Amino acid sequence: MMPAIFVHVSDIHFGQERDHSVHIHDDVKMQLIEDAGELVASLPGGVAQGILVTGDIAYSGTAEQYDAAALWLDELAERISCPIHRVQMVPGNHDLDRNKLSIGGTALLDYIRGGGPAEYEKVISNPTDRATLLARFEDYNRFSFGYRCGLDDEAKFASNLRIEVGPNRWIRFVRLNSSLLCTGREKEDDPELMIGSRQFTLPRHVGEENVVLVHHPLHWCKDADEVRDYVYSRSRVFISGHEHDPKVDVVPVSDGCDVMMLAAGAAVPFKSDNVFTYTYNVIEFDWDEATDALAVTMHPRAWNPTGTCFEADDKRLGGKDPRFFLGCPNFKKAGPPAAGRPGDAVGGEIVEREPIAEEVRAETAFVEQGEDPSVPPTAKGYELALLRFFRDLVESERLRILVDLDAIPPDSDERMTQGVERRLFDWLVNQGRLSDVVAMIDGKISERKDGDA
Repeated sequence: MMPAIFVHVSDIHFGQERDHSVHIHDDVKMQLIEDAGELVASLPGGVAQGILVTGDIAYSGTAEQYDAAALWLDELAERISCPIHRVQMVPGNHDLDRNKLSIGGTALLDYIRGGGPAEYEKVISNPTDRATLLARFEDYNRFSFGYRCGLDDEAKFASNLRIEVGPNRWIRFVRLNSSLLCTGREKEDDPELMIGSRQFTLPRHVGEENVVLVHHPLHWCKDADEVRDYVYSRSRVFISGHEHDPKVDVVPVSDGCDVMMLAAGAAVPFKSDNVFTYTYNVIEFDWDEATDALAVTMHPRAWNPTGTCFEADDKRLGGKDPRFFLGCPNFKKAGPPAAGRPGDAVGGEIVEREPIAEEVRAETAFVEQGEDPSVPPTAKGYELALLRFFRDLVESERLRILVDLDAIPPDSDERMTQGVERRLFDWLVNQGRLSDVVAMIDGKISERKDGDA
């Protein structure tokens, strides 16, 4: 089985450019795409399973910035030979629109930040108060929803993808929102942010190890000690962004249990200098059969200002010794690989392992919490159509498609939300009408282009 390869970017900051930096940053983003494509092609299998984004996709959380990000992510995905919908993302402090914070929202934030877990839960458990705070993520949520990475409506953790790295050995991607309480005034040395117990109670499943994606490192949160207990005991990899300073540390939690704490650099900081520069990573996740461990191989990349290109970074993230082996208690609980599985010993004879097909290897994973209450349709092309429906169409276009295809009952008075639209979209697919939906998506986009011409 080939390693599961992901390109990891953080803090891209679409929309931060001013004056001449527009041209420099545009060039850096294009060079990143080219470099990632060449590197991934040189690795076993030659294709990536997806893209990981640990926040600050935009600079001020506006729709125009996400439109630019969508085009760039599509180009990156195409260059590394992965489906454009296979992106896992979390929001950062720049992915909220601070102009949408109401006076009432300001009072709620002050109440939580001046208190603790009890105050946090009192506000977040109230649907009206919770919606007030989540309203600042409106454009981010519209963008991320098509990738099935929308924020959970109840501010809990979310998970919708797991990858098989070995026989009955999976990694599950779990997404946390550390930016809910951000105002732009938060400080590292006096933390006011919170993850909240409704988020940090991570799932635990036999045969699965969690890879947690979040924007802020733990020490930015006042409930860091509680979060750390769950992260150490229930995740094997914890990936954060925000600080623009790449670091990696493997913590031996207990015998046979390790956790990798990976802090990302910034793909596009405001400027590149001797302290901070343009960086990104390619990460390989693999199963080490001899130790029943998760093997993580880092390929850190950094900008060479003289060559004006990305190159291997041997100074950060284990650059000279980039392969890490993490003790995995949940792998061991799964027991020996099932007899007869490719790569297992059968009657003293080793059966050669064949690569697992992508549609089998990667699958949607649902948990007690998270944004997806039920298993979505499995029709071929579903995920790509879902992405285009929510990311590339405006609300009026989506509603016209749902009306024209008779997905909305004539007597319905239900308030139309993204969740309701998703349910109706899934219903059409289950009725065998995916091709009709795709044709209408193409038609709406064509009409818009003709109108702009």
